[in-house]
Amino acid sequence: MHWQKVSNGERGNSLDLLAKQIRAFPRGQVWRHNQAGDLPGIGDDINSADLQKIVDANKGRRGFTYTHKPCEQNESNREAVKSANANGFTINLSANNLAHADRLAELQAGPVVTIVPQGTANTFYTPQGRKGIVCPAQQRDDITCANCQLCQRSARSVIIGFIAHGTSKKKADAIAQG
Repeated sequence: MHWQKVSNGERGNSLDLLAKQIRAFPRGQVWRHNQAGDLPGIGDDINSADLQKIVDANKGRRGFTYTHKPCEQNESNREAVKSANANGFTINLSANNLAHADRLAELQAGPVVTIVPQGTANTFYTPQGRKGIVCPAQQRDDITCANCQLCQRSARSVIIGFIAHGTSKKKADAIAQG
């Protein structure tokens, strides 16, 4: 419902207003881009110029987001994500399962997150042996995104797994099982 309202123009702002709001954040501020949606662009393609506006506005701040935009076969997307990560705006590559997480990690374009099946241990390993941990905020009541900030760290070595939740958790769990 929220995504549809954004698509219809009922919610959200222009990119220029977003950049202005980001620049107004205090230096060092952690912030998340897109509670719903993805990086700027049309369809599967990232608009590198628009993404660069966000990266530039983020200088001195600690913004992060997630993307499902394809990077495996799309070199332009992969380079845009890699550049953003190298310049302080963390973009987590979102995988559908552990095997997909391995393929995204091989790209070395940015950190990787994935959906993991219900019952996954707090520490897990991908089929190629990469270490992962279940989102700490999903595991402990005293941890939130605000005090964890692991997803904001672009240079981390672990894959973060999210246990499916919400109204579509059965569908997401089936995807996570590959």
